[in-house]
Amino acid sequence: MKLDHIGIAVKDLEESRKFYGQVLGLKVSEPEDLPDRQLKICMVDMGVGGANIELLWPTHPDSAVAKFIDKKGPGMHHICYRVDDVAKKLEEIKAAGVKLIDEAPKPGAHHTLVAFIHPKSSGGVLTELSQPA
Repeated sequence: MKLDHIGIAVKDLEESRKFYGQVLGLKVSEPEDLPDRQLKICMVDMGVGGANIELLWPTHPDSAVAKFIDKKGPGMHHICYRVDDVAKKLEEIKAAGVKLIDEAPKPGAHHTLVAFIHPKSSGGVLTELSQPA
């Protein structure tokens, strides 16, 4: 398992893309639409062992990220770890008594399989597991 990305909830995707791209000089992907999650995302290439920043912009006021921003404001939303087999890792974690948000993997950005661990079981941090395509 290794760090894949840190998700950051943003109020303005284009403003955030400009900050990371133009101000910090990092490579920022084009927006990717995730309609089932009511999100648009962009990946910021940090150039460090594959770990990136994922900008999360809600496309609907009832989305989980919109509710997060309403409650806590923009900022760090989750941390994601890359695993070889997300289904197997979920079984191991569940057997250890960890509270899960997702009982089974689901499609994620860039053709990955993902699942989330409840923050109550991970020190208050929403944790995502991601299996590459």
